[in-house]
Amino acid sequence: MGLVRGLLGLPLAPLRGVVWVGEQLQEQAHARLYDPVAVRRQIDEVERAYEQGEISEADRDARQEVLLSRLTGRPGDGRG
Repeated sequence: MGLVRGLLGLPLAPLRGVVWVGEQLQEQAHARLYDPVAVRRQIDEVERAYEQGEISEADRDARQEVLLSRLTGRPGDGRG
């Protein structure tokens, strides 16, 4: 039965491969999005942009709130 099931499932092998690659990409993106070192670097970049007058105080605060929500695990507002 295993051989027959394997042969019948063979045409689906490329689809399984695509799904696996998609899952791997999703895991990597999630790891990078919530990596504390990367988030801290982004917070520093936002602060630098504010100090150089590139963004407003309100924009800085909003961006930092989103980034801090990643560090603390609180759900953010989806912007980023």
